[in-house]
Amino acid sequence: MTAFIHPTTTLNNGVTMPVLGLGVFQVEEGQELVQAVKTAIRQGYRSIDTAAIYGNEASVGQGIREALQEGGLSREDLFVTSKVWNADLGYESTLAAYEASLAKLGLEYLDLYLIHWPVAGKYKEAWRALETLYKEGRVRAIGVSNFQIHHLEDILRDAEVKPMVNQVEFHPRLTQQELLKFCCEQGIQLEAWSPLMQGGLLEDPVLKEIAAKHGVSVAQVILRWDLQQGVVTIPKSTKAHRIAENADLFGFELTAGEMERISGLNKNQRIGPTRTTSTSNPPC
Repeated sequence: MTAFIHPTTTLNNGVTMPVLGLGVFQVEEGQELVQAVKTAIRQGYRSIDTAAIYGNEASVGQGIREALQEGGLSREDLFVTSKVWNADLGYESTLAAYEASLAKLGLEYLDLYLIHWPVAGKYKEAWRALETLYKEGRVRAIGVSNFQIHHLEDILRDAEVKPMVNQVEFHPRLTQQELLKFCCEQGIQLEAWSPLMQGGLLEDPVLKEIAAKHGVSVAQVILRWDLQQGVVTIPKSTKAHRIAENADLFGFELTAGEMERISGLNKNQRIGPTRTTSTSNPPC
């Protein structure tokens, strides 16, 4: 097994969270996903991010269990995230959804549980449920996903527990600097989903030029750009060489000028929507 990917960030409740994790959106249940999770853990990943709506929690859990059975690690060494989907937002239904996710994963607790989308009229009751889970010690940290500033302000007005994480679409074509600044000021950790824009940035000439200068891939440049802004990142891959490459981010550093050039690629361009009221067909 390779060395642990050491860098972590400390959430506002004192829990440490790896700055790099494996995302599994659009990876179906089955042996490919089981193997990807095991490969990531062997490569030093300690964070795995899934969601109820992805329909793959059982395979994620199997991969985790098999990796732990190989020895050298305990459950406490891993940071596992899942999310409650729109159809289950509400107090009792969110509590039930959490139990369902635990059962599918085969785990006794989650390290992080998120509200997947800020569905109007539903997310505040769901947040009360997350607060209950947190206060009861059932989950180590709680947060939200796809929340913009006005959603966060709404939560913060009544919250007894401040969100610890906000996971949003974040990449060089969608830099969300106002949201990043707000989260930083509030002590809410920003986390990037689809940091590589589902591969849509890999041929960008600016990124290719910077990658060539450092002798790394475009993906590594983008992920390094995330980390240097203090943004947690969870690239997705099921290919062993990509999983390894995406983790190899700590032997180079982008200059201030390179960071500015990458941020200058912003077009406020999304691959997902700004909001959803659907209970099916997940966008992320």
